[in-house]
Parts: sequence; structure tokens; C-alpha cells
Amino acid sequence: MNCELYLRNGTVYLPTMGKMAEGFYRGVEPVAVVSVSDINDVRQALQATTARGNPIVPMLRRSEWKPPVLLKYARVRSWSAFERGMLFWTIKSNDTSFQIAGQKKQPNGMWNDDPEQTLIFPTGATVDDVIERMITILQDAERT
Repeated sequence: MNCELYLRNGTVYLPTMGKMAEGFYRGVEPVAVVSVSDINDVRQALQATTARGNPIVPMLRRSEWKPPVLLKYARVRSWSAFERGMLFWTIKSNDTSFQIAGQKKQPNGMWNDDPEQTLIFPTGATVDDVIERMITILQDAERT
């Protein structure tokens, strides 16, 4: 499972991450948009998004790329506008564990896992454990 979530101006954005044939992911509908201050809505959005998993979506040629799905929900025109003031995390799982990783923008413009914001859960942790920790991370980020 691969899940991306964004915090911007007090709002959490959770796109469904579609898996392309080549193993890459892209944000697709549906997208959950909830206030970070409403813990129950954040919990429900995370539960629904993780339960959806990563549906298979077609690999697009460069000429077929559309603007990121999040832009219309944030009511901005460009990714660079969305990035201003944005915080970004990924939640990943494999057969044995979960990981939450805060993302850090690199000098080349790419976002990568920030080792200082990476949390690897012990074997046996559940998706609910991860969701509760992610809610705490979001609440702490909003306060600072």
C-alpha cells in the first residue's frame, strides 16, 4: 500500500494513489478533503483511503499528463502554488510492516523521505495503529 497525504492551510488532502503498470503511483479520484481539526473526519478519510488501496491505473504518456488531481480541491492553478506552505507524508506498507515518512523537498525539486521524520512500525502493528499515529503527527504539525 502506498498512501500520500498533504496538509495545507489547515486542510488534509488524501488522494487515492493509483498504481501504474510500471510500479509508479499517481493521485486519482476519489480525493478526501477534511479539516485537520476534525479528528473523526481525518480518521474516517484515512481509513477509507487505506482500505481502497492502490487501484491499477494506466501508464500515461507525457502528452497525456493532466494537472495533479489535488489542484482543483485546493483551488490553486499550479503544483508550485499548492506546495507553498504544504507539508507532505507518505504511508507505506509491505508484507510485514508499515512506515510513515515525512517528505522533504530536495534541491532538485523532488520530494524524498526525510530520515528525521521516518517512523517504521514494529511487525504486528495494524493499519489502525498507523492511522492514530498519523493523526497525532498531523495535529502536532498544525500546532507548529
